[in-house]
Amino acid sequence: MKTVKDITELRQQVLKWRQQGLRIAFVPTMGNLHAGHISLVTKAREHADKIVASIFVNPMQFGANEDIESYPRTVQADQERLIAAGTDLLFTPTPDIIYPKGLDKQTFVEVPNVSDGYCGESRPGHFRGVSTIVCKLFNLVQPDVACFGLKDYQQVQVIQTMVDDLSLPIEIIPVETVREESGLALSSRNGYLTAEEKSIAPALHQNIQWLASAIKNDTDFIGLARKAAAFINNAGLKTDYIHICHARTLQPASEDDKELVILAAAHCGKARLIDNLRVSL
Repeated sequence: MKTVKDITELRQQVLKWRQQGLRIAFVPTMGNLHAGHISLVTKAREHADKIVASIFVNPMQFGANEDIESYPRTVQADQERLIAAGTDLLFTPTPDIIYPKGLDKQTFVEVPNVSDGYCGESRPGHFRGVSTIVCKLFNLVQPDVACFGLKDYQQVQVIQTMVDDLSLPIEIIPVETVREESGLALSSRNGYLTAEEKSIAPALHQNIQWLASAIKNDTDFIGLARKAAAFINNAGLKTDYIHICHARTLQPASEDDKELVILAAAHCGKARLIDNLRVSL
């Protein structure tokens, strides 16, 4: 695996592959990689000849009081995992390379509607930062396909909408969430959990599962979501939100909708956990 920080080097390597008629997949990350990230690389290999990954802790998607300074950075271990997974090229730019004029003067990309609620409401400006960096990385790598984990379900919908709206010639491949045996979705922020917190954190997924079962027999979506939130709080977490939505638009679900998604977030100590579950009625 070749590791580059420079945009020119990245483009030169991608151009060589293009001239050879090779198909390119892209896996953007913020590093501190776990098995969920590696599953994206594995899926990418099914769809392309060459795999480009990136590690960039994107300052634009962090709020004023969020954890950008303490966000875990484990580049050497990440490189080893990516090599073992068969990655061909790793792009590790610095903020000065990505945002040479600074964040205040940077052109941004904003995806309306699908970005607005849920994590978009809890973390103002977050999805502007996500869509801007992903669009910029897409322009740099120019992949045929890009893989994103479904643990960040709203993020996947934001990126898919951006690709559709801007007519980008990239296929977005969603990849299923990788979980611990307890059901807790793998996340780079799980490292913030103490042993006690890790024992109660699976309550988020457990109550989403309960809610998924309950909505098959009861269309009082708002009432059921409130019950699930109470169960989550009683387990020792602090619910941020839990909503039942249309699986594609993310609008509040109606009785006529058949493809739904439950979106949820909760605080557990220093960690903010997110999870989701798709439901077909």
